[in-house]
Amino acid sequence: MRRPHLIGALPRRNPWVFSSPTSASGRLQEPNIAHGRALSAAGLPHITLHGLRRSFATLSEWIEVPTGVTAQIMGHKPSAISERHYKRRPVDLLRVWHERIEAWILEQAGITFDASAPRLRAVV
Repeated sequence: MRRPHLIGALPRRNPWVFSSPTSASGRLQEPNIAHGRALSAAGLPHITLHGLRRSFATLSEWIEVPTGVTAQIMGHKPSAISERHYKRRPVDLLRVWHERIEAWILEQAGITFDASAPRLRAVV
C-alpha cells in the first residue's frame, strides 16, 4: 500500500516538505497560523496542534496500538530499556500501524475511504 510516488509527484519550491514562499528560511516555521486557517476553512472548532497529538495518542490506545509504536510515530525518544536497546521498528512496520489507526478513525467518522485511489493533490 506504499504510495511514495504521490508525494514525489507533487511540485516542489525547495527541498522542504512544508515549504513557505514568504518565510526567510524557505520552510514553514509557525504552523499555528496555517492550522487556524485550515480549521476555519473546514468549519471546525478550535483545537490546538498539541490537542491533536493528545487525541492521536488516546485514539491509538482505543485500538490497542502498542505504546512504543504510538510514541515512535509521534517522534518521541524511547523511554524504556527494552525500547532503547531491543526493539527496532522499521518505517514499514510503523506504516502498518499508522494505516490501521487511520482506517479506524475514518470508520468512526463514517467516511468511506478507497486506499487505492490517489488522494494527494497540490494546493497552491
